[in-house]
Amino acid sequence: MAGMGVRDLVQEIAKALVDIPDQVTVNEVQGEQATILELRVAPSDLGKVIGKQGRTARSIRTLLGAVGMKLNRRFSLEILE
Repeated sequence: MAGMGVRDLVQEIAKALVDIPDQVTVNEVQGEQATILELRVAPSDLGKVIGKQGRTARSIRTLLGAVGMKLNRRFSLEILE
């Protein structure tokens, strides 16, 4: 994780989950209070990143919360279609 940004972390996690890793993109939108990470994947991979009842997405968001505590910044994940 040393030298790896939060954006890269989310991108690597998403790439490990999907069938078409080439189509994974993470866009970072810096705000005053928080950073929004917009995750895009292939339409066929959408379910894999969200998971059953949103469990996978919730887990990624939990990781972002922990990283945010460490870095004193709020991160939120948006999964775009």
